[in-house]
Amino acid sequence: MAPGAKGLGRFDAPLFAEQIAQLGWNVLREDLSLPAAVLYEKKIASNLVWMQRFARAYTVKLAPHGKTTMAPKLFRRQMEAGAWGITLATAVQTRVAYEHGVPRVLMANELVGRENMAIISRLIEDPRFEFFCLVDSVPQVNALSEFFGNRGQKLNVLLELGVIGGRSGVRDEEQLDHLLNVLQSVRKRIVVCGVEVYEGILNDEDSVRKFLRRAVEVTTKLLKEQRFDRSPILLSGAGSCWYDTVAEVFSRIDVREPIDIVLRPGCYLTHDVGVYRDAQERIMQSNPVARKMSPGLLPALQLWAYVLSVPEGTRAIIGLGKRDAAYDAGLPVPALHYRPGGLAPVSAPPEWRLIKLMDQHAYLEFPQGADISVGDMIGFDISHPCLTFDKWRYLSVLDSEYRVIDVVETFF
Repeated sequence: MAPGAKGLGRFDAPLFAEQIAQLGWNVLREDLSLPAAVLYEKKIASNLVWMQRFARAYTVKLAPHGKTTMAPKLFRRQMEAGAWGITLATAVQTRVAYEHGVPRVLMANELVGRENMAIISRLIEDPRFEFFCLVDSVPQVNALSEFFGNRGQKLNVLLELGVIGGRSGVRDEEQLDHLLNVLQSVRKRIVVCGVEVYEGILNDEDSVRKFLRRAVEVTTKLLKEQRFDRSPILLSGAGSCWYDTVAEVFSRIDVREPIDIVLRPGCYLTHDVGVYRDAQERIMQSNPVARKMSPGLLPALQLWAYVLSVPEGTRAIIGLGKRDAAYDAGLPVPALHYRPGGLAPVSAPPEWRLIKLMDQHAYLEFPQGADISVGDMIGFDISHPCLTFDKWRYLSVLDSEYRVIDVVETFF
């Protein structure tokens, strides 16, 4: 990394991330240039173990969605913890994962476009690399068949099922039958490996369960018709909000053939205090496996920033903005307050809240007489890790004493 990188401290010559730990930086000592995104090692480690235990309890596999972090160092930790593979969304993301040693990618998206196909074609020349993408239409299958067939290659695909008003995916039986007939004619080039859904576009549990039961029924039917060309077949679903329901419904599938059920949550690694905290609270209350696995997932990503100005008695301006934090699912939440030179951060009062985010500034409101001053440091929790990670090239990893022990690099 080059000197002057956003969110890091001072160094005069390019460094490898592994060298950062030797510099002895500490956030509370103001060794980092704020704003800075940080990860807490103890919480990351806890979340890794928690989700892997959950998957094992249901005898399912994990392919965490890597688009959340796009951080190969975190991919590696997920693989070392037992992940079956890494899920990604684009051909370029897949190339990043491959170049950093990920041996198996499920691209939970349709592969469309000549250069995107060319990227994947080059990657699957390596027999050690296993790749899957989604298909949901005849034109897409025809394009894939022609492209990969002309190169003498076979492409692994999953049939994507969708819902009316949702994202991509086959909507009804007529579309499915038409697609299957075309796939049958190109089996030498397109390898049908299983069925995939994304249930996260649905908002209530009844709709989610109905959709998942449809996936089970289709998978069972296609197995009987011998439509799949891989063993074990794959049955995959689960974003970060309904992974418990997917695990429960899919693990009940009654088939004799070998099957790998693959869950794809991505945000569990860092968790948050917004949409995914709400989802996890539901899971901890309703899922019998999760209830036994206290304390659950922990928010492991924070943004630290300075108080730049206190121009009014109940308002401060913070050096944090849209270029630093996600704001689509709720504004950052003040969590910790620290005055440089003090002993340790304290919890930010619950009355403190952000009311507005600009490009590089945030408006913090608080009660009259609050103890807040220019130069104070505030640690913010966030909602929606995906759109926070992609604003940072480097995130410092902290130990329990706020010392920087590593740096994670992203590749968006």
